[in-house]
Amino acid sequence: MSTLHVLPSTFKVGLSRTKLEVKEFFREREQLIFTFFFPIVFLAIFSAVFGGTTFGGGVTAATYFTPGMIASGIFLSSFQSLSISIAIERDQDVLKRLRGTPMSPQSYFAGKIGLVLTTSIMQFALLLLVAGLLLDVTIPTEPEKWLRFVWIFILGTASGSVLGIAFSVVPKSGKAASAVVTPVVLLLQFMSGVYFVYSDLPGWMQSIASVFPLKWLAQGMRSVFLPDDFRFTEPGGTWQLGTGAIVLSLWLVVGLVIAQRVFRWTRRDAG
Repeated sequence: MSTLHVLPSTFKVGLSRTKLEVKEFFREREQLIFTFFFPIVFLAIFSAVFGGTTFGGGVTAATYFTPGMIASGIFLSSFQSLSISIAIERDQDVLKRLRGTPMSPQSYFAGKIGLVLTTSIMQFALLLLVAGLLLDVTIPTEPEKWLRFVWIFILGTASGSVLGIAFSVVPKSGKAASAVVTPVVLLLQFMSGVYFVYSDLPGWMQSIASVFPLKWLAQGMRSVFLPDDFRFTEPGGTWQLGTGAIVLSLWLVVGLVIAQRVFRWTRRDAG
């Protein structure tokens, strides 16, 4: 009698893929340094440049820019990292070899999202440790704010990940990936209130930024790490958490649909 072999579930394969992705990530020293220290270095620079500036209520420059650096770090770990790394894996025929295994695209996506969640949590913990100990950043203590942080973090990470997977088909080759993806990320960072006070940006720029997830991720993080009175400096005089949740959720759904439709295991010239 023949034995029926049952393939593992999509979730189980995705979990195994996550473990493998994390192991491979820590073997790449350059990527490790960029992911974990880029936001910290930028926060230190902004703290030094605006060291004598307060933003109301005794909020220091380091505290004010911390939410933007957290949001930027999540976006770098998700959208930028996956857009570039998947394009390189496709160019090097890594995905072509994976296609010959029973692993589904959904399990592959789950592995990448699991990697981003893992590295983003570690990145955030390191950033907060350095900011609190060395830069005297005020860390929130209210449980409500930390619960708010959790759902903003999860939605931001998940939406950035699926959009990164979808955008990975845009570069024509692995070599071109960084040149294609990095300018997009930089543009969104400057428009989304990461490096500037968002309310000081031109109205047309705010309108464009409000379409994309990074703006809502940064604004959500400001609602966690800045005093509640700072909501009056936002457009409309509120944190707009409901709107932010809707926009991030929509991008998550749209990104997932697009990723499943356009994702390619092989290079374009491979047919």
